Amino acid sequence: MAKNEFKGKRKKNQASASDEIITLNNVSKAYATGAPALNGVDLHIKKGEFVFIVGDSGSGKSTMIKLLLRELVPTSGDINVMGYDLVRIRHSKIPKFRRNLGIVFQDFRLLKDRNVYENVAFAQRIIQVSNKDIKRNVPSILATVGLAGKYKAKPRQLSGGEQQRVAIARALVNRPSILLADEPTGNLDPKNSWEIMKLLEQINENGTTVLVVTHNREIVNAMQKRVVTMKKGVIVSDEEKGGYIDED
Repeated sequence: MAKNEFKGKRKKNQASASDEIITLNNVSKAYATGAPALNGVDLHIKKGEFVFIVGDSGSGKSTMIKLLLRELVPTSGDINVMGYDLVRIRHSKIPKFRRNLGIVFQDFRLLKDRNVYENVAFAQRIIQVSNKDIKRNVPSILATVGLAGKYKAKPRQLSGGEQQRVAIARALVNRPSILLADEPTGNLDPKNSWEIMKLLEQINENGTTVLVVTHNREIVNAMQKRVVTMKKGVIVSDEEKGGYIDED
């Protein structure tokens, strides 16, 4: 699909700028060697959307996530997330920006020497939430993810699906505006994968904007959410109620 044709197809579904929580305008990212990781990407995501980002390895998905986290700065273009200009943001304001982001990874990244409660509470202590509020917030979010009875367990005592639920609870306990999930089902069996995706859908229905990077075509095809497909650093498709596109 030609670039102009693609842009026109998505344009009629775009919200006004005031409704957008993530905006990438003509964003490129080039590393010291090799082809650009991103090349002129435009992406507009509204508050409360659920969006899948899909594509083969090397398509630019990981670079996009790092740009949204402000771990990287684009070579050119503009990025605005939750009102923050991520190209010009002062380094001292980055921690405050990230407090409004929840992040879930494929490998869980739990603290192995701490129990479930302490893993989730850790996210609150980083931003200096009071002990009184932590004692209220942590049990509440653990109940939301179905782990109310597991708060004393260490990560090694949990199944993979349970560990990912702890990671999601940790990502949500500070009530972020956006949840970024990078291959959240990559280490899970099909049953646990579906349970995690249903949980993410529930979180989205409660108002959180959810972005999921995944290779799981079965889930993408079944859930019928917005699907942004990337290939070689560009967006080749952006479809409401889309599916996983096979690329040659």
